[in-house]
Amino acid sequence: MIEIIAAFARWSQLTANLVLFGSCVFFAIIWQRKDILETPWITRLEKIFPWLASVIVAGLIGILATTASDATGDVANAWNLSVWLDVVQQTQIGHIWAARALLAMLLLGAVLKIQPLDRVRGHYVVWAFLAALPIIAGTLMSHSSADEMSFTAIAPYAIHILLAGIWFGALPAFLLILFNLRTDLGRTSLLTAIDYLKKFSAIALPVIVLLMLTGVMVTDRLVDEKYHALVASPYGWLLNIKLAILAVILVIAYQARYQWLPMLSREEDKARISSATHLTQWVRIEFILALLLVLFATILANTLPAKHAMIENWPYPFRFSINATWEDPDVQEKVWFGLALFGVALGTIWLGARLHWSGVVKVLVPGVLGISSMALALPPLAVEAFPETYKKPAVPIDAISIVAGAHLFAENCVNCHGPQGKGTKPVADPDLRDPTDLLTQQHTAKYTVGNVFHQLSQGIPGTEMPGFADKLSEEDRWDLINFLHAMSRGFDARLLGSMIVPETPSIASPVFNYSASDGSNGNLKDFRLQKNVLLVLFAWPQAKERFFQLAASYDRIRDLNTEILAVPIHPLSDAQLQQITEIAPFPIVTEGWQEIKDTYWWYRRVRVVPDLSGKGMFPQHMEFITDRFGYLRARWVAQFEGFGWQNVGALTLQLTQLNQEGEIMPPPGEHAH
Repeated sequence: MIEIIAAFARWSQLTANLVLFGSCVFFAIIWQRKDILETPWITRLEKIFPWLASVIVAGLIGILATTASDATGDVANAWNLSVWLDVVQQTQIGHIWAARALLAMLLLGAVLKIQPLDRVRGHYVVWAFLAALPIIAGTLMSHSSADEMSFTAIAPYAIHILLAGIWFGALPAFLLILFNLRTDLGRTSLLTAIDYLKKFSAIALPVIVLLMLTGVMVTDRLVDEKYHALVASPYGWLLNIKLAILAVILVIAYQARYQWLPMLSREEDKARISSATHLTQWVRIEFILALLLVLFATILANTLPAKHAMIENWPYPFRFSINATWEDPDVQEKVWFGLALFGVALGTIWLGARLHWSGVVKVLVPGVLGISSMALALPPLAVEAFPETYKKPAVPIDAISIVAGAHLFAENCVNCHGPQGKGTKPVADPDLRDPTDLLTQQHTAKYTVGNVFHQLSQGIPGTEMPGFADKLSEEDRWDLINFLHAMSRGFDARLLGSMIVPETPSIASPVFNYSASDGSNGNLKDFRLQKNVLLVLFAWPQAKERFFQLAASYDRIRDLNTEILAVPIHPLSDAQLQQITEIAPFPIVTEGWQEIKDTYWWYRRVRVVPDLSGKGMFPQHMEFITDRFGYLRARWVAQFEGFGWQNVGALTLQLTQLNQEGEIMPPPGEHAH
């Protein structure tokens, strides 16, 4: 029940605000002289302005009441004034609500103060400006602002809502003018009223188009490339309904602008009356659809965005992927031809209006061409999908999970795929495929992490790959998948060297927890957006000379916004640890070192030593630079790459370059994808 009240409060408040704003914008646009006030439709509409302003205030009170209930989990607190006060004083939502309420009260006061005065155009401008402020303040509570409170995040949504107000808010005035046309007006009054309608129609159509464009911008932020969620999540279906309603409204607006409005100016009363009747009927429908559109928009604004939606059960046996299919034979030709055909379909819409085709032909020709274009362009982009295709991993990809997955791989997968995932065991049966090369082949475009989970759980038909759902727990399967990702990323890391490639982060550094000799502890992610990390994997006492060198340069390295973490690759005795700490002023990892070492071993390869056969070798000294955004940017393997960072100037040059870079990509996510 409280959800229904909340939805009604948001809808009524927004509807009243949009109508008041849009009506005032419309009046300011059509204002010509004072005798406009003598028209009865303006008088009727102005009389409801105080009521609209009051509804805005009342709706905000309803929003606060339901917010108090949601925040505390107690329905009774919806009527508890002390809880209201706590919400307003102690939460960001409450602070924004207070600003909205003050702006709404200011609007109500201005309406009551100005309404009795002799009207000038400036009064409508003032009302429109004051009505826009609560709308803009309301965008601070949107999903766009929740992710990033910045101008670039909020401005498109604010413009989108204001455009909606310019169109939707003026519809009541449009309807009242049409009702007024039914009375016996003089020729001058009739032409003036028709001129008002034409002005609104001339504005409304481009406003709706801009409304759709800004809507695309807002939606793109809230979808964030997870376009599959548009057909498999509540947010997506609500958005689809909203777009369908908007499409119908756009058709009505087009018909009104180019068919019915021109007929109003004709001398024949019959043609004028017929046009007015059609306009009245369809604008009524448009207004009702607009009310529904606002309702769905308010529900959508309080629905989990598509980019955060968890699709646990993908309902289709296919999905579309350009990355996975674009290089396949004939795909590009079919897609481009389909897009060209779709362009022809759009062209026939314009041609039909130009040549005055019948209604059936106007719909049939573009419809057939449009469906044909999709039938040609979409199937080549389809790849197989499973219920788990978009399933979100339940286990974050970190050193603990990767090492656990490595053990599971050794127990269950090595016999077929080999110790390094190369798929070394051939299958005797010619009808079965050989084991997949999990190391050097790229699979992420065609196989989502959910696809791999499905195949790991159910097996792969046509191969000897069994399903492990009965043998491994769900957490074990995710650990195994995290290991496969780390193994594949490790092979990509062979392209790294001791010199960074400027502004090209691509490989996420595996995160880990640690405790160190100096009493410090934490996670690699703790350094994000703050410091670079030089991770030193060492054997003792072989690394003694290097430690003296790093100790001598430690202050210089720290001045370059970088911390050193030293990780042993063999257990250290108390005597060895004491010896190391007497030399090194930087932290020596004492807990978590085993997982860190086993994980970063997969990132050991260099171009000249691919190390793909057998169990693989373990270099005795490796150093990795992770930039402050969480990406692996450079690596020195002393066994294969010679002098390297023993020249501290070469090391500090890399750190200086990293410090000059801004954020090129957002920090890596916690899960494999």
